[in-house]
Amino acid sequence: MTVREILLIGLAAVAALLVLVWAGYARRRGGFTWPRPIELGIGFVTDFLDTLGIGSFAVTTSFYKFFKLVPDERIPGTLNVGHTLPTILEALIYIGIIGVDPRTLVLLIAASVVGAWFGAGLVARLPRRGVQIGMGGALLVAAALFVMANLKGSTFGLSGTALGLTGAKLWTGVAVNFCLGALMTIGIGLYAPAMIMVSLLGMNPKAAFPIMMGSCAFLMPFASARFIRFDAYSLRAALGLTLGGLPGVAIAAYIVKSLPLEWVRWLVVIVVIYAALAMLRSAARRRDQAVAARAL
Repeated sequence: MTVREILLIGLAAVAALLVLVWAGYARRRGGFTWPRPIELGIGFVTDFLDTLGIGSFAVTTSFYKFFKLVPDERIPGTLNVGHTLPTILEALIYIGIIGVDPRTLVLLIAASVVGAWFGAGLVARLPRRGVQIGMGGALLVAAALFVMANLKGSTFGLSGTALGLTGAKLWTGVAVNFCLGALMTIGIGLYAPAMIMVSLLGMNPKAAFPIMMGSCAFLMPFASARFIRFDAYSLRAALGLTLGGLPGVAIAAYIVKSLPLEWVRWLVVIVVIYAALAMLRSAARRRDQAVAARAL
C-alpha cells in the first residue's frame, strides 16, 4: 500500500469520525436544524472558490458579518466545522491526481494537525471581544496575502519545479505549516499562505494544492471536534456550509476546473477588508460599552 493510498484511507476515516462526533453532539442538543437557502448558498459559493484556490475562510467570514448570520465569537468554530467535509473531498481529489513527494506531504500535514489541535483549544475559550480582535487582524492579513498574490502572481515570480523538500527547506516548511495550522482556528485560511510558502521554497505551484488541501482536510476534523465539544459554533450555519459546499467542490473540480481568478481575488480583497473593519469596530464598541459600564 502506497503512502498516497494510506492518506486517502485516512481522509475517509477522519471524515467518518467527524460525522459520528458531530451527529452525537447534535442529537444531545436537539438534533440538526435544516439550513436556510442563504446558508446553503454561502457554502456552495465559498467551497466552489476554495476548490479553485481562492480559499473559503475569509470570504465566508465576510458573508457572515455582512448578513449578521453568526455571532462573532462562533464564526471560527463554524468555519472549521462547516468547511471540513467539503475540504476533505477536495483533498481526496487533489492528492489522487498531483504526485507530491510522500515524505514532504506527510510531514507538512502532520505539522498542521498538531498546530490546529493547540489553536482550537485556545480559540474555543476566547471571549467575544478576543475573537473579534483576532479575526479582524486575521482578515487584514488575508487581504494582504490576496493583494500580494495579485501583484506578484501566485508563484511570486518563481518557477520552481520540485515536488518535494529536503533538509532545511523541509523543516522550514514543517515549522511554517505548524503555525498555519494554529492560525486556521482563528480564521486565517491556509490556502494563500501555503501557496506563498510552496513558491518561496522552490516547489512547483501545483504542489500547493495537495499540501494545502491535505493539511486542512486532516487538521480541520480535529479542530472541529474541539469546537463541537465546547459548543463554540453555529450548528445550522455549519450544516449549510457542508451541504452547500460538497456540490460546489464537485462542480469546480470536475466541470469548471479553472477560471481567470485575478478579478475575483480583487473582489475578495474588498469584501475581506470590509469584514475586517466591521469586526474590529465591533470589538471597539464592546470595549467602550465595558468602560461605560464600569463608570456607572
